[in-house]
Amino acid sequence: MSISPEKLVYVAGQACMDSNGNLVGKGDAAAQTRQALKNIGIVLAGAGADFSNVVEFTTYVVVRSSVQRYLDGCGELYPHMYPDRDFPPNTLLVVAGLVRERLSG
Repeated sequence: MSISPEKLVYVAGQACMDSNGNLVGKGDAAAQTRQALKNIGIVLAGAGADFSNVVEFTTYVVVRSSVQRYLDGCGELYPHMYPDRDFPPNTLLVVAGLVRERLSG
């Protein structure tokens, strides 16, 4: 598949905040994953795209113990987002913190 550069949409910085800027799912990686993916879906829709158009994810997780809960959240959501099970690659990085401190917990 060839992708035209003028049709690429880069989505970055989608975190677990609702439309009012409130943190969703403090301490609950699965709830945070659901909210972040919901936010990505909204951005994609605004660009006339959906999850089937996503070619790659890069995900930052702050607490190493949250990795499994994040994967559980993806395991719950991805089959609905990708019914054909053709998931895009996802680079998962465990980091010491994020720029917005309140997102690091």
